[in-house]
Amino acid sequence: MIQRCLTPLVAEALTDTPVVLLLGARQVGKSTLAKAILESHPEGRFLSLDDPAVRRAAEVDPMGFVAQSKGLTVLDEIQLAPHLFREIKAQVDKDRRPGRFLLTGSANVLVLPKLSESLAGRVELITLEGLSQSEIFGHSSNLVDRLFNEGPLPLQHLELDRDAMIAAILAGGFPEARGRAAGRRRSQWFESYLQTLLQRDVRDLSQIEGITQLPRILELLSVRSAGLLNLAELSRTLGIPLNTLKRYLILLEALFILNTLPAWNSHLGKRLVKAPKLMLRDTGLMAHLMGAELDRLKSDPDLLGGLLETFVVGEVRKQIGWSQNRIKLFHYRTLPGQEVDLLLERADGRVVGLEVKSRASIQPKDFKGLQNLSETLGDAFHRGVVLYTGTEVLPFGPKMWAVPVSSLWESLQD
Repeated sequence: MIQRCLTPLVAEALTDTPVVLLLGARQVGKSTLAKAILESHPEGRFLSLDDPAVRRAAEVDPMGFVAQSKGLTVLDEIQLAPHLFREIKAQVDKDRRPGRFLLTGSANVLVLPKLSESLAGRVELITLEGLSQSEIFGHSSNLVDRLFNEGPLPLQHLELDRDAMIAAILAGGFPEARGRAAGRRRSQWFESYLQTLLQRDVRDLSQIEGITQLPRILELLSVRSAGLLNLAELSRTLGIPLNTLKRYLILLEALFILNTLPAWNSHLGKRLVKAPKLMLRDTGLMAHLMGAELDRLKSDPDLLGGLLETFVVGEVRKQIGWSQNRIKLFHYRTLPGQEVDLLLERADGRVVGLEVKSRASIQPKDFKGLQNLSETLGDAFHRGVVLYTGTEVLPFGPKMWAVPVSSLWESLQD
């Protein structure tokens, strides 16, 4: 079994917090992680609300349902029984011992309103993404922390098999999808995943009509991933009213299928684009929706570009989950057209800019957006990095570096 880097963080949270809520898309490994945590709690129990019998028991006697166990209680897929939050609150108010409940949920926004009413101050939220490349390769190396360290990056050669990189993008981070053979078998898994999403989760959690439109919406969003979100243009293209489209996007974000990357606002008088970027959360699912395969990506660099940027943003987001730094993610684009694909802002205001290129060679002009960001931020600009598909870590002037994409899963050693 692949060791998840968030496992010790979940275990740590249970040492001082009564309730921990582990959120993430279906099939990213929440239940597996929860069961691994439960192994060190011999008096604990695991109850899945996906089981109709368990769900009925929770409906008939919610108070007795949450009060039975002396040890850690794991309630899997808690969004299917949100009324339990009230009973969990009552139990926690009677006994504030840490580590009483570990909840998992495959829906975010639809759970949080009830959560804010019932468990404010009693719960810690942790989001589990799909498998990161570090986890797949069996280590917890973290490029994010490395980029915020002081001093220059170590100059070195990193291996990169371009076909293997593309294969990793196509596989994505769902553990079961990765276990399938590339091609027909993996495609069938993604197709079944989407059917489950539409027939169960979307219908159970929303009042949206015209649910048959979602596959077409997802296909269009897949080719727009890593691009600016233009709701009016999407609405016209799909022929869907703007308010209906917004409700679809909120639902897909709640189910961890997509998220948005907000535009950075400097408050420095800079004329900046304010629109967020649209990002699908898993490149395997994205490639499936696009009909992208290895041979096609090898011959179409433009198609690879959006997938690679989505892949990089996803890997960085995963690494932030176990980073030593508190970091927020943005993109940067000025109205005149200077842009940086990904901006990492640390809690102390320090900023690292990342630009993503699908080419194996880098030129000084590839740093134009990063130079603009550096001039805008001054001392707050910590480092600018162009991630590319070459193999050498190269300096490109003060605070500027070209770094192989493979640094996301290979350690940069001092």
